[in-house]
Amino acid sequence: MPAFRQVGEKQLPNPVLCMAWSPKRDLIALANTAGELLLHRLANFQRVWSLPPNENTGKEITAVAWRPDGKILAFSLGDTKLVVLCDAEKAEILHLFPLENPVSCMHWMEVLEESSVLNSFYTSEDESNLFLPKLPTLPKRKVLFILSYSTTSKIFSEEKSDEILNLLGEVRLNILVLGGGSGFVELYAYGMYKIATLPGVPGTCSSLCLSSDLKSLSIITEIRSADNDPEICYIQLDTGLLSDCLPEVTRMARKFTHISTLLQYLRLSLTCMCEAWEDILMQMDLRLTKFVQEKNTSTQVQDEFLELLLWGQSSPELQALLMNQLTVKGLKKLGQSIETSYSSIQKLVISHLQSGSEALLYHLSEVKGMSLWKQKFQPLGLDSAAIEDAITAVGSFTLKANELLQVIDKSMKNFKAFFRWLYVAMLRMSEEHVPPELNKMTQKDIAFVADFLSEHFSENEELFDRKGKYFNVERVGQYLKDEDEDLVSPPNTKGNQWMKFLQESTHLKESPLLFPSYSQKSLHFVKRMMEGVIELCLQKPAEVIGKSVKQAVCLPLYTVPESSENTPRLFELPSLYNDKKTNMHYGVFCMPEISPCKLYLLRKFTDPFRPVPNGLMAIDLSNVLSHSIDDDAVGASSDCVYSCQDARFYDDETLTVVLRASEEENRGRVLAQLPLGSALSCEEEFNWDPSLRLDQQSGAIPVKGLVLENQWRDLENMKAQFVAVNGIRKVACVLSSNLRHVRVYEMDVEDEEDEERPESQNASSDQDGLEETPAIQGEAEGRETEGGGQRAKEQLESGEALELS
Repeated sequence: MPAFRQVGEKQLPNPVLCMAWSPKRDLIALANTAGELLLHRLANFQRVWSLPPNENTGKEITAVAWRPDGKILAFSLGDTKLVVLCDAEKAEILHLFPLENPVSCMHWMEVLEESSVLNSFYTSEDESNLFLPKLPTLPKRKVLFILSYSTTSKIFSEEKSDEILNLLGEVRLNILVLGGGSGFVELYAYGMYKIATLPGVPGTCSSLCLSSDLKSLSIITEIRSADNDPEICYIQLDTGLLSDCLPEVTRMARKFTHISTLLQYLRLSLTCMCEAWEDILMQMDLRLTKFVQEKNTSTQVQDEFLELLLWGQSSPELQALLMNQLTVKGLKKLGQSIETSYSSIQKLVISHLQSGSEALLYHLSEVKGMSLWKQKFQPLGLDSAAIEDAITAVGSFTLKANELLQVIDKSMKNFKAFFRWLYVAMLRMSEEHVPPELNKMTQKDIAFVADFLSEHFSENEELFDRKGKYFNVERVGQYLKDEDEDLVSPPNTKGNQWMKFLQESTHLKESPLLFPSYSQKSLHFVKRMMEGVIELCLQKPAEVIGKSVKQAVCLPLYTVPESSENTPRLFELPSLYNDKKTNMHYGVFCMPEISPCKLYLLRKFTDPFRPVPNGLMAIDLSNVLSHSIDDDAVGASSDCVYSCQDARFYDDETLTVVLRASEEENRGRVLAQLPLGSALSCEEEFNWDPSLRLDQQSGAIPVKGLVLENQWRDLENMKAQFVAVNGIRKVACVLSSNLRHVRVYEMDVEDEEDEERPESQNASSDQDGLEETPAIQGEAEGRETEGGGQRAKEQLESGEALELS
């Protein structure tokens, strides 16, 4: 009688490259060769949502990992070298960041260490809410992400809202570990802040596991040996600084993650401001430029408008410009557009930019205070001078935002008075009725409009050479341009008593207490400058922590057979596991060229300098199935010799394996649970010769035999090859060798009903039929998932109570 209950099966249209179970729910994430990220539910393998590939984000998914709370899903893209953080509930991209190298593997762990210092920090972490107002929700609209590389920029759009503020998650420290080729290994606290760059890791990483006590990092790498053969090695890095300074690391990482989140918030706010500014606001500048180029007189445009203001008369050219090109209707539309646009930008500056800048200054000031506690934070690389520069840069950004507010306020008053006068003048030109409330204009109003015309309507040859226009009547848009050039019309500071006082004071002129204003630069320019300074501030701790990490263990295991060198490595052994109770690293692997019927188990303490007894042993899979089972149910299975196709740790004491019988004509594949208790009780020691690879001394490895009773199941009509498991949720997903056929199982269930499940029998009764109809299955799957995001949310909510029970 089968030990596990099959709850779903599906033939997928595209080969699967990555599988990862959610740590908190019965959900599994799949990435396929088409670049799709899919989320499926355990029950009937029902699809919850699909995130299609994007030309700007990338199409080649190389690794997938869940945040420990199950709310965020991270995946890497090899073609664009990006890491993306996605909301698991809504399939919405929340954050992403570029890397120098493609990622080949990732691991997202949570620190479980407890201490009085950490507990006090966990409870007091939200103190900022007592001093800072809650950041307003970002408008729901299409926004642009701009990622700067050393030589290029990538731009793409995604629907956003206030989910960016939910990226922080729980206060307890969690770290996303990324590995790739050329020794690339980086650690990101909370999945956002780069806390360490680890140099000196040889080869290409294929698997990673950072211990929950932060004492060491286990890595499986592939290195080219002296005779150019791929060689699999186990490496253990000493990350003792992270463990020794855990309270300080947690506090620093949390603050820097706050800062990274606020920078993203400011970017999105500024993007919303750019969208609120419309191209229609440039119409006045362009029409006046065209007027200058086409008019036959030498009279200045400024003089033409002043004559209209003072005498009520205009030249035929100006009348044609106003009545034929601008028109009364167009003037009203332009006035309404300017008022609406300026009001929206003004609200965003006040509610979003200023609030975000204040929060940024608050957190940077707290980080500066931490850096001055040198006994605690100096070993982590906190530099008070660099943080002070970052605070100054944020202050300059705040000043520039306030300057923009002043320009908006002045422009709104100017345009309102100017358009009111021009509207009346155009009505008189067309001999239409002028409303009485608009017909009254005081001497003060005339002087105000005259000043506006003299300041904004003078022809500028230098501006024409730079921008192709003679005028810059509209002054707000220049602040929102992402350009390095100076402002076309910087604010006039003549007569400003404060500026005059600063220029005349030798002491205050260069005072570090005053933020520089950068009056000639745009808001975008000052924002980019601020980001660069803060990035430098954040980089140093990552460099210092990275340099503290040293290689403690390097064990060459075996060479990769030439026949399998070109096969996908995303699922292949070795796999790593961290036993949090005993503080042990485990590695499980096979050496099919040496001993096809053996599974090898390597273990090391997370403290790399603590010796471990029975550090290496082999499990003999020959006749691993019990002889006591009814022969009619088993057939010739008891006489089969099995080899391991894949193995993953189910929990601290159990290994889930896919076995393949050597006699294919008698038997197919088997899914089994291997108890490790008896294997770990082996008292025989293995003396490792460091001058030789493990496969060259495999004969001396202690071997332990196992016989299973009922913890196994035949995988009928399926060439099973790989498995992904979640011992917390007690589920497993088996994938076939063609990477398309998937089955999911509940592992620890009563088996009375299992024999009578018609859907399980029907689903697996005709493997040939499944193999021949991938396109039809894909179409049906696509139809059942129409409706996308809303249905996904409902499905997640409806099953949450059951899943979390």
